[in-house]
Amino acid sequence: MLTIGLSGGSLSKNAAAPPETNSPPPLTRAHAHNDYEHPRPLFDGLDHGFCSIEADVWLVDDHLLVAHDREKVKATRTLQALYLNPLRERVRKNRGRVYPNGPEVILLVDVKSDAEKTYAALRQVLQEYADMLTVFRDGNVQTNAVTVVISGNRASKTMEAEPVRYAAVDGRIEDLESNTPGSFIPLISDNWSKVFKWQWTGSLPDDERQKLKQIVEQAHAQGRRLRFWNTPDKPEVWQVLFDAGVDLINTDDLAGLQKFLLSRPQK
Repeated sequence: MLTIGLSGGSLSKNAAAPPETNSPPPLTRAHAHNDYEHPRPLFDGLDHGFCSIEADVWLVDDHLLVAHDREKVKATRTLQALYLNPLRERVRKNRGRVYPNGPEVILLVDVKSDAEKTYAALRQVLQEYADMLTVFRDGNVQTNAVTVVISGNRASKTMEAEPVRYAAVDGRIEDLESNTPGSFIPLISDNWSKVFKWQWTGSLPDDERQKLKQIVEQAHAQGRRLRFWNTPDKPEVWQVLFDAGVDLINTDDLAGLQKFLLSRPQK
């Protein structure tokens, strides 16, 4: 992706502010699954260097509320309050990056409510944060501090028809067989158990290892990243995914995955 400099807008007002000096090493392969369930949503993930953060969202009375289940939503836990506002504050402080001089950070918005209605509300909200968001314009990508990717209930046809977007789409394994450009589906995520028969007992069979290798190579050849959910939080599981070249390793164990990744060469 093309990285562009930030200019104008509210970010430039804070250009002289000193960036953070105690920021952890950014881990581009670490994905905080259901991040909002941690004691400090977003901040716990960032404190461990995660570069991909997941938030489940429900549209309730025109508000984007973060929760796994509809009955657990709270009016104060909006996408803006928990994620977008603190991310923008951090980007301003760090002179245009979430981590000082760091890579882009993915905000994976997993839509739980109606795809079209939720995206319509989300599109309006994201426009207010355009100064820090990656922009998708007529097939071109202008990478910024935060890249929003829509998962779950996706308004794919509506999004694909837009000449300018502030979000991309999270695809599934079957999307590797389509001609959809990587600028529209930059990430492929899927349920491990639906793709593979092996369920982490014993060694990964040769045929399954080859299948995983082919999926990784196919995704990378198309310019897409790859992630699996429904994987156990164990170092031996992370090792299989790491060695295979899976781009984002899904976890609820922030400290455990951070320790694992920091002990291995980043690739």
